[in-house]
Amino acid sequence: MIFRYLQNGLTKDELILILLTFPVVLISLVIHELAHGWVAKKLGDPTAKYMGRLTLNPLSHLDPIGTVSMLLFGIGWAKPVPIDPRYFKKPKKGMALVGLAGPVSNLIIAFTASLLRRVTVAIYAYALPQSAINPTSLRAFTIIYSFFYIFEILNISLAVFNLIPVPPFDGSRVFYFLLPDKYYFGVMRYERYIMMITLVVLFTGLLDVPLAYARGGISYLFDFIIGLVPGL
Repeated sequence: MIFRYLQNGLTKDELILILLTFPVVLISLVIHELAHGWVAKKLGDPTAKYMGRLTLNPLSHLDPIGTVSMLLFGIGWAKPVPIDPRYFKKPKKGMALVGLAGPVSNLIIAFTASLLRRVTVAIYAYALPQSAINPTSLRAFTIIYSFFYIFEILNISLAVFNLIPVPPFDGSRVFYFLLPDKYYFGVMRYERYIMMITLVVLFTGLLDVPLAYARGGISYLFDFIIGLVPGL
């Protein structure tokens, strides 16, 4: 995200958007982790609450490296919320629901941002008097529109990234739930190696294209759904 701007050089408006990106990242990562803890608590696990993780305080959730990565590249992570599956009546199902909670929260945020982006366009195109359209209002519109766009794209990226169905990502919990018990323990035995291979594949960029298609598909779906609303 910011890395691309730094490569291409910065304009004044882009610098403003970079400053706006910081709260976007904070909000996105915090809500992602808070969602994990909240669902776990609803399923009977109070661990996150006892560890002080059911809070909107960014200092309780943020991982320094993951936050910087999110700012620079649009892909990042926070400190994992501690979960104790022994509290769940059905541990595998409980872990799957807790795993889904984070990405789902980001998709909800992304959809809301996409809706607000389209509302911004509608207001500027239809509600703002032609006499009020000037370079200042155009700049304000561009910044607001881009802010919601960044909010949408970062949260879609965070959701897609975490839905990768291998450890250490949230998608692995869903994968383990769907995996038959006779294969579950066999896969768990090699979990550390799977994790290492996955991280190598990510850093070499081999998943960039599939992840980009996934992000684009979700964004297109949001635009299609919102486009069904008259005036948007």
